[in-house]
Amino acid sequence: MRVVVAGASGFIGTALVARLRRDGHDVARLVRRAPMAGDERGWDPPAGKIDPGALDGADAVVNLCGAPMWTRRWTGARKQALVDSRVEPTEVLAAAVAEHGVPVLLNQSATGYYGDTSGTVDESGPQGAGFTAELCARWEHATAGAGDARVVRMRTGPVLADHGGMLGPIRPFFALGLGGRLGSGRQHMPWIHLDDAIAAMLFLLRADIAGPVNLVGPTPATNTEFTRAFAETRRRPAPFFVPKAAMRLAMGELADDALRDQRVLPKVLLDNGFRFTYPTVRDALAATEGR
Repeated sequence: MRVVVAGASGFIGTALVARLRRDGHDVARLVRRAPMAGDERGWDPPAGKIDPGALDGADAVVNLCGAPMWTRRWTGARKQALVDSRVEPTEVLAAAVAEHGVPVLLNQSATGYYGDTSGTVDESGPQGAGFTAELCARWEHATAGAGDARVVRMRTGPVLADHGGMLGPIRPFFALGLGGRLGSGRQHMPWIHLDDAIAAMLFLLRADIAGPVNLVGPTPATNTEFTRAFAETRRRPAPFFVPKAAMRLAMGELADDALRDQRVLPKVLLDNGFRFTYPTVRDALAATEGR
């Protein structure tokens, strides 16, 4: 296949491009600077421009664009930056997919779409409340201009890997024995190992699936279960906890996202025969340490 990837330099994009090439596919990376490599093509989302020929012969476009959600507090300006980095590029790519007749668009989204679920949800679940849910809804709606393409809206949970991703900021605390649960620890949290996320994307490139697809592990864990498994795979204690009030003082509105209850299941993937390499959070966390 010839696959065009936007957001190819990010945490997930880098792994996806490497896997596509390893499997023998032709990859073109969209970059916002002047192209410097043979596989790079320039684009300027605010201007609505993509280099001529960038999508010629493409079998699929994968859109992984989006500024990091958790790097700073959500001021009004930061929220707007999060929206702009997702909605505008998606609209530009969707229009280009329609114009060039590209048959498949895989578009990143997030489990934040469901908000605080207070119960089990799959892809049929409704949109939740709050900024993240509204952001994801706008992000997904931006694919509406993709014409006749088969559009997959990948609602991805926090990704676990031996570098970067969700574990990057918390790994040093657990290494020092300073890890602990967040709030009550009873809230469920979606997760997926990076290898399974990439394998799911390759599966979706070929499978006859459209619409929302949850990219999450098949066994949601509570924050307490996650904390215990992470500490045990690192062979470190995790005796502490961060009170809800302290989190809200330190993180502002971000704390509500960290503490929401999300028991999200990957029903579409499971119903279509996708098999997870890491079906439990303990399996996934152990793999991030090479054990």
